[in-house]
Amino acid sequence: MFDKIKQLQQMKEQMDAAKERLNHISVKGECKGVTVIANGNKKITEVIIAQSTFENGDKEEVAELIVLATNKALESAESVFESEMRGMAG
Repeated sequence: MFDKIKQLQQMKEQMDAAKERLNHISVKGECKGVTVIANGNKKITEVIIAQSTFENGDKEEVAELIVLATNKALESAESVFESEMRGMAG
């Protein structure tokens, strides 16, 4: 039983270490002047909107660009996250 507890503790430590590494990995999604940056834990950390995006687009278009860029960033973050988890498993 002690071995199981020790094994679980080691797995928790590995998971905590992986989450910490993922916090320091940045990925971004871009779409026509909108950049969204996320970390490897799939958290949005920054949104950058070029001034020209406001000047050239209406409110709905800018909102759509934000959604598209966010989805791209989260897809990249998911790939990084899955890669990190596979690394832990094997």
